[in-house]
Amino acid sequence: MVYYVSAIVLVAFIFDFINGFHDSANSIATIVGTRVLSPFAAVVWAGFFNFTAAFTAGELVAKAIQKGIIRTDIVTPNLILAGLLGAISWNLITWFYGIPSSSSHALIGGYAGAGVAKAGWSAITWGEKWIQTLSFIVISPLVGMFAGFVLMVAVYWLFQKMAPARVDRFFRSAQLLSSALLSHAHGANDAQKTMGIIVGLLVSVKPLMAAETGFFHHLYVPDEGIPLWVKMGAYTAISLGTLFGGWRIVHTMGSRITRLRPISGFAAETGGAISISLATHYGIPVSTTHTIAGSIMGAGATYRFSAVRWGIARGIVWAWIITMLMCSSSRWCLICFPSAR
Repeated sequence: MVYYVSAIVLVAFIFDFINGFHDSANSIATIVGTRVLSPFAAVVWAGFFNFTAAFTAGELVAKAIQKGIIRTDIVTPNLILAGLLGAISWNLITWFYGIPSSSSHALIGGYAGAGVAKAGWSAITWGEKWIQTLSFIVISPLVGMFAGFVLMVAVYWLFQKMAPARVDRFFRSAQLLSSALLSHAHGANDAQKTMGIIVGLLVSVKPLMAAETGFFHHLYVPDEGIPLWVKMGAYTAISLGTLFGGWRIVHTMGSRITRLRPISGFAAETGGAISISLATHYGIPVSTTHTIAGSIMGAGATYRFSAVRWGIARGIVWAWIITMLMCSSSRWCLICFPSAR
């Protein structure tokens, strides 16, 4: 049991690594698209600020994933492994085709699907967290779009008398700050989701593990929050994933949705960072992909409505819609192997 649980924890960290790899586009697409930083410098910058969230973020999102998605009494190592494998598979498929889907909703869909396979629809804890999660599939990109649009209009108004060359130089520097804020917000929200999954695993096996080995109580103590090793492991994994980057998705986010300049990149990143940080503060697991894509659309629309390639944006929206449905297919891992339940 010890080795099996350790292997599942490793798979969770692999998901977190792929999350960073897949979602690096969220943090660096705009700053690479505007040519403020080279791709290598951008991923180092983003990875560093992903990790800084470990020292400032709370635990509300992690608790929402652990307790607010499915009933905790049905959680088993097999169920968690099935959910993780479903999310990892979908992330790799969408990365291969350069589709900016949501790692967050892939994980939630996989986890919920495995729960339904084990205990039917009664496994789902329909309540506040589900309402928030499903609502913010729609709300988060709209909030990002509104924030990006408003910030873009505001900076245009504030810098209308400045020479275009000076504006460009100013926002090339300002984009370093906005990219850092977005990377920090990304790490704070997304790493907590993996933390919630791992703690759910530890809670489910504590009685069995305590009987097998005396050291388990050092790894997880109930009612004392998320263990430090889980936090550091999650933030390290997502930061390392960001360092490796997902260049296929960077191209889609950074140049195909709309043409970005430093001023619009700053507005998009800042709008996305504000939106994600607010959700994290209230313990709502949101998609950073949804939010930053909405911010990019909002910033691009200030030039003119046709500046946004709405056909590409529509394809991204469809990818968002099917992500949770596809990842819920992780339930077949349990259906096909009844003994694994």
